[in-house]
Amino acid sequence: MHAHRLNAYEIAPDGMRALRNVEAYLHQSTLGPQLIELVKMRASQINGCAYCLDMHSKTLRKNGESEQRLYLLNGWRESPLYTPRERAALAWTDALTRIAEAHPSDALYDEVRRHFDEKEVVDLTTLVGMINTWNRLAISLGYEHPAGAGS
Repeated sequence: MHAHRLNAYEIAPDGMRALRNVEAYLHQSTLGPQLIELVKMRASQINGCAYCLDMHSKTLRKNGESEQRLYLLNGWRESPLYTPRERAALAWTDALTRIAEAHPSDALYDEVRRHFDEKEVVDLTTLVGMINTWNRLAISLGYEHPAGAGS
């Protein structure tokens, strides 16, 4: 990873280790690896984090995600390609990533609860918070993704 401003991993290794520990916890949750990566990709789209978009799109493709679902993620509301559970998670991601614009509604929370148990709601909320943290680190510290189609 190349950082134009600061490399947080070199400067604050304990802090980065703590964030990675939260990530390890999330990957042991019942959310599932594909949903986790879709949420990360979606929040990264909203935040405009090229570094994270590059990373999560590669992970999704490596894990078998279709190109069509990746291309249409920005239009998930209009596409039938996403399951009801994914749609609830993506709506929650959109609302929490844009929380300064409007707080998540009770109707949205109720929809999320239809697809996720209490612990999963906490884990999903933590996941959205984590990717927003990673986006802010990458964008503000100038993380640059590798250049080239095969990188």
